[in-house]
Amino acid sequence: MITLKNLSFSYRKNKKSDKIFDGLNLNFEKGLNVILGPNGAGKSTLLKSIFGLLNYHGNILYGHESITSMNTEEKTKLMSYLPQMDVDLSTLTVLEMVILGRLPELGHRIADEDLDIVMDTLEALNISDLATRSFSELSGGQKKLVFIAQTLVRKPKVILLDEPINSLDLQKQLELCQLLQKIVDRQKVDIIVVLHDINLASRYAGHIVVMDEKGSLYNKGKPKEVITPLMLKEVYGVIANVTYDEKDIPVVSPICSVREF
Repeated sequence: MITLKNLSFSYRKNKKSDKIFDGLNLNFEKGLNVILGPNGAGKSTLLKSIFGLLNYHGNILYGHESITSMNTEEKTKLMSYLPQMDVDLSTLTVLEMVILGRLPELGHRIADEDLDIVMDTLEALNISDLATRSFSELSGGQKKLVFIAQTLVRKPKVILLDEPINSLDLQKQLELCQLLQKIVDRQKVDIIVVLHDINLASRYAGHIVVMDEKGSLYNKGKPKEVITPLMLKEVYGVIANVTYDEKDIPVVSPICSVREF
């Protein structure tokens, strides 16, 4: 699906020791990909690089097409990207905010098809009752869901999401992950999402990529292949038990940090 070839990036030019990535080679699979890793592993930087927001060295491909060589319009048609963000000020309603996600397809008038796509997405996220509410009146979690809806209605081939479950309660976290699975299955859209919750990643990801604190690839594969006590110790510095539920999904139970205080 998306392939990184010899990717290198540093926020400070000519500082090899400060590189977030250095010659990173990585292939994301079709379906729902989750990126895991500790703080500072470069997970958000990786998504920004894929979307073309950073001047990296190397090449990023979608199939056999070079994303690196695409212009901005071509990238935005191929991908939607939702960064970590908090926007509090807006005079628009929720419906108007989400309709803006259809902007590239909108004509002089909003077509019934556009409205249907928007309302279907709001209903899938269980926030259709907020459609006429002012965006500025919403809670932080509700605003996050509106931004996610705005991303989904663009109907891209690839969706990049940076910690989308932050600010959401447990029910909304589960519903969002279930929705991402449905989008992959029904709309044949590929998704790359950064998560911190390892158990959610284990339950919903088709493919997991683990980055270590140096921005290097530690491991990738199916959840059962990747989520192990050794990985948790070496990558996260945590002693933990890994058991398996009735569906053979790994369940992580942290015990303690490897550091002594």
